[in-house]
Amino acid sequence: MNADSTRNHDEILSTEQLEAFQSRVAQYDQNNEFFQEDFDVMKESGYLIQAVPEELGGLGLTFAEVCQQQRRLAYYAPADALAVNMHIYWTGVAADLWRSGDNSLEWLLREACAGEVFAAGHAEKGNDVPMLYSTCKAERVDGGYCFTGHKNFGSLSPVWTRLGLHGVDDSDPDNPKIVHAFLPRDANGLEVRQNWDVMGMRATQSHDTLLDAAFVPDKYVVRVLDEGMKGADMFIVAVFVWALLGFGNVYCGLAQHAFDKALASIPHKSSVAMTRSMAWHPEVQKGVMEMAVELDAIKAHLERTADDWSNGVDHGPMWGAKALMTKYHVVESAWRVIDRAFELAGGFGIFHASGWERILRDGRIGRIHPGNVAITTEFVAKSYLNLDIDAQPRWGEKMVSRVDLLDPLRGD
Repeated sequence: MNADSTRNHDEILSTEQLEAFQSRVAQYDQNNEFFQEDFDVMKESGYLIQAVPEELGGLGLTFAEVCQQQRRLAYYAPADALAVNMHIYWTGVAADLWRSGDNSLEWLLREACAGEVFAAGHAEKGNDVPMLYSTCKAERVDGGYCFTGHKNFGSLSPVWTRLGLHGVDDSDPDNPKIVHAFLPRDANGLEVRQNWDVMGMRATQSHDTLLDAAFVPDKYVVRVLDEGMKGADMFIVAVFVWALLGFGNVYCGLAQHAFDKALASIPHKSSVAMTRSMAWHPEVQKGVMEMAVELDAIKAHLERTADDWSNGVDHGPMWGAKALMTKYHVVESAWRVIDRAFELAGGFGIFHASGWERILRDGRIGRIHPGNVAITTEFVAKSYLNLDIDAQPRWGEKMVSRVDLLDPLRGD
């Protein structure tokens, strides 16, 4: 595989289609409703199977190329892009495994081409390390596993047909296993709780999913792994890369939109103390420069990481840290761009009709997406310091007294 994210390729969605999506963004946000009309267009266009290899019926785009498509979609309709990222990353993971000779998820690629829609069931209350640990129980039964637990942030809730989820099988307390599987929508013991009334990215309709011994047959069980990073195989690493950089490209696209929106408004702003527009004000120019620097840097970071993955660059065990660093850099910088753009837009930005308050609400969500600053700090720093990420307790074994801290002659 030898891809370049700058390669020219046909756009899956036309500019006219994307502008139509953009015209509905305010409506979906205001009404707190799913982007059904946009989703139908995406499904018909092949957007949902862009990562599936051509040999299996998809469009055959590489990871780097999918990132470009997602960033472009997010520029017009960020919540649409965020929601479909959950489906696309499953197909991307399956495609990369398939290309490497691992056919364990070929069925997923074929089902995606047949119209099935995949969602992510990883978020759980009380679990800050999704995929590697779980508060959801997975019990081995005849013919499969039963899952019991409470999953949060189930994007695409109105339309998903397969929920990619994980749970812990602790039947052997000394050797717990994380079971990764895909739950069919028609399974018994499944309830989608419609509780998505949130600050931003409202059109994703990411309802909670309650599981009460929900049965997954063996054919949809894809991995049974050790807890923690010691159990992480290519499947886990690929999920990290596809999901995290997918998030990053969404917020990069949104930040680019905010930047362009501010640039369009600045020349029309005036002051009684100036003979020319506010575009000539040095502080405005400084703000524009700062935003441009941030955007150039995060786009370069995203594209370098995506190209490395698409071209098979061997970062070994550092791939998890690479993905987390890229996503962290992007969402932090994207928020600074959005906040600065809003400031330069002026007082009208606080009015609902301006669209700025929605951009602010959507943009702020990126910083709490996995991985947030806490888990990114821990994972990246431990990776570079060559510390055991799975070590318990996670932050040292000894409580140091205040006296010891103040007196360097005391203690060890």
